[in-house]
Amino acid sequence: MLTTSIARIDKRTKELVNRLNSGEIAVINHKDLDEVAANSLVMCKPRMVINAAESISGRYPNLGPEILEKAGIPILDHVGEEAFDKINEGDLLGIKDNEIYLNDQWIGKGTLLTRELIKKRLEETNENFENELDKFIENTLEYAKKEKDILLGNLKIPKVKTKFKERHTLVVVRGQNYKEDLHAIRSYIEEFNPILIGVDGGGDALLEFGYVPDMIVGDMDSVSDECLKACKEIVVHAYTNGKAPGLQRVTELGLDAVVFPAPGTSEDIAMLLAFENQTELIVAVGSHSNMIDFLDKGRRGMASTFLVRLKVGSKLIDAKGVNKLYRESVKIKHFVGLAFGAMIPVFIVAALSPAVQQLFKLLIIKLKFVFPMEFLGRYHIW
Repeated sequence: MLTTSIARIDKRTKELVNRLNSGEIAVINHKDLDEVAANSLVMCKPRMVINAAESISGRYPNLGPEILEKAGIPILDHVGEEAFDKINEGDLLGIKDNEIYLNDQWIGKGTLLTRELIKKRLEETNENFENELDKFIENTLEYAKKEKDILLGNLKIPKVKTKFKERHTLVVVRGQNYKEDLHAIRSYIEEFNPILIGVDGGGDALLEFGYVPDMIVGDMDSVSDECLKACKEIVVHAYTNGKAPGLQRVTELGLDAVVFPAPGTSEDIAMLLAFENQTELIVAVGSHSNMIDFLDKGRRGMASTFLVRLKVGSKLIDAKGVNKLYRESVKIKHFVGLAFGAMIPVFIVAALSPAVQQLFKLLIIKLKFVFPMEFLGRYHIW
């Protein structure tokens, strides 16, 4: 079977999805395709995904390929750098028998990831997982020594306009199941009106739900211009030497920003900002909090996040996965029970009312004419 369509190509999947249209072929170079990237591809509804790298390398059980397969999007895997370099944006590609053709010329071949093959490769990752965990722990401990200033309070926190004191803070990261979790805590947002911090693309997640971010924190590589212009304050995450690549973009938009040099991730410094400015509570949505999350992000350890969570832990509530608590649907019996309970006080009040008592007597008299006396006596109606 021949599949043909326009190619959209990018080494960075999160950049590609901004240009990818339904029915086109997504050409990526993404080793160990992660869950967030896969979900963003699914939303674009491509005809096929071609990956130059291995979608499952065997390092750890990444879930991206399984998500694409369940969505009915074929993955032509591990086609190689050479084929990737021959494809340009907008090229018309043809795929037949797992081989790629450009202008009727053969340029490469890959492996179609079937459900069975994905399952097999994920099972194989379990054999290597303990070794990966060991390396991850070693890296975390090594970098924790270097980044311990975060925990000891020696990191200089910049001054910001946002007033955190005696207010809750909601930190939104565009991570695993962030949409479902945001939906699950909407009532909390409406009731407590927390300060809303979007970590890079988390700002657009808030806009999507109808909320304007009070602050955007990050290196500005995955947040939209619209969101940056709408938010009330911008904090650019810089390297420890003060270099802030994301500042140029903010400046070009004619916007002001606070620069925060710090090690670790942008979600770490978002939590630190709230904590050091005496927020009452920090609620995190979509944050990266375990080894799989960090391997998905391409990080070899989670030193800064480990240290930050130790520091802010007394005020931190992680809302990750909270949507799973509310998956059970409301059943008919729940409505019946609620209605029955609500009617009890109505019956009591009615029974004590002279008018209702008179109406009940009239009803008994009418029943005498409709039903024989034996029937009424049998059921103690008379």
